Amino acid sequence: MSRIDVLPGLAANGYQRHRLHGEEAVWTEKNCYGDIWIELLHALGQEPLAMLPFTVAVDFEDDQWTFFKPSHEELYELYGVDVQELTVWRPLIDHAVEHLSAGKLISTEADAFWLPDTAGTDYRNKHTKTTIVLASLDLRARRLGYFHNAGYFELADEDFAQLFRIGADPDPAFLPLFAELVRIDKIRRRPPAELATCSFELLRRHFERRPGTNPLRRFGERFARDLPELQASGLLHYHAWAFATIRQAGAAFDLAAANLRWQAGFGHADLAAVADCFDIIAQGNKALILKGARAVNSGRPLDAVPLFSEMEQAWDRGMNLLADGLSRPGL
Repeated sequence: MSRIDVLPGLAANGYQRHRLHGEEAVWTEKNCYGDIWIELLHALGQEPLAMLPFTVAVDFEDDQWTFFKPSHEELYELYGVDVQELTVWRPLIDHAVEHLSAGKLISTEADAFWLPDTAGTDYRNKHTKTTIVLASLDLRARRLGYFHNAGYFELADEDFAQLFRIGADPDPAFLPLFAELVRIDKIRRRPPAELATCSFELLRRHFERRPGTNPLRRFGERFARDLPELQASGLLHYHAWAFATIRQAGAAFDLAAANLRWQAGFGHADLAAVADCFDIIAQGNKALILKGARAVNSGRPLDAVPLFSEMEQAWDRGMNLLADGLSRPGL
């Protein structure tokens, strides 16, 4: 048979995404790697909210915020999902046939130019590196089912051929894209309360890695310095900058708030107040990305100090509340 389905019954038509990608989320899409894990775990019947404590440690790294992602060790610890690097020593399509046939999935970098779910942005418009998970393959029909961003999709025909470079002339300058094997044969299905306990211990671990100084304050200072250059460079430059900065900050705290609110339902009610603080940061960055775009497009001044001040205070208050909650005896 030419069709290979690692997750039988999974279909792009009618796929129900996780609520982290739903209308209630402040940031529907987070980043390509985090998003695929949310939806892949969801499709595996797991709760992706449990993996999110790593978001409390995000930091402003001068020209970008942390490109947050779950660690492979924690994916295995929580869910029994084993991720290892794939050595792409032959055409990716050959690896896909080999490993999907064996019940493994493949996470791989891809060119969004050939991904129809990005219609209106990158699809057939610009070449952009992103990450997808290969889950279903039909060689005869040239169809691929894949996780990307906020859902599960299918592509076919020319997109299939171009994505896998089928029929392309040998090109010594082409370097294989980074890929990973995702093994689900040892998947672990913990009861919800047990999973929440494991997630709480990860929260302790990542809280110790939090920034030593307020990253929103440093971000605000850098924004004020960079705004004239952003206005001079135009909207295309601004959108690239905003993805690496505003969107990563906003999405990270959106996910952190979701994790804390979920944990609050398992005996840690005080975490809901921390989640409220992080919501302010997620929503503040959503306002900032729009205000910044208008300022760049118009060339007019933008006083973002009040907005950053609110987010700075929310970070301090949230981290102090979290420190108090984690230090209580018996927790």
